[in-house]
Amino acid sequence: MKEFLFIYRVDYSKMKDVSPEEMQANTKRWMDWIGSIAAQDKLANGGNRLVPFSGKVLKSTSIITDGPYAETKESINGYSIIKTNSIEDAVELAKGCPLFVLNMGGSVEVREINAM
Repeated sequence: MKEFLFIYRVDYSKMKDVSPEEMQANTKRWMDWIGSIAAQDKLANGGNRLVPFSGKVLKSTSIITDGPYAETKESINGYSIIKTNSIEDAVELAKGCPLFVLNMGGSVEVREINAM
């Protein structure tokens, strides 16, 4: 099996419109979705959430900026590593992501990991 990285992006400006009840319900959806992937033995690493607006971007050893890119609408919120036979299978798993339930302008980027 190959490994694929799911990169979760959200529009943080839309998160302020989500009620605590909606966030709690979405957390359950998220845990159920990740649990279903794990139950299929396709979860290599559950990943983690990333702290919003906390990163730095190095463009060289002397150019360091705040990141991740505050001027972009969507910021990386977290990641997971999935095991499947093909990118098409990984995309099918990604379609179940709870990010799409709430209208937060989110996306899931699917990237194959090239093991070294």
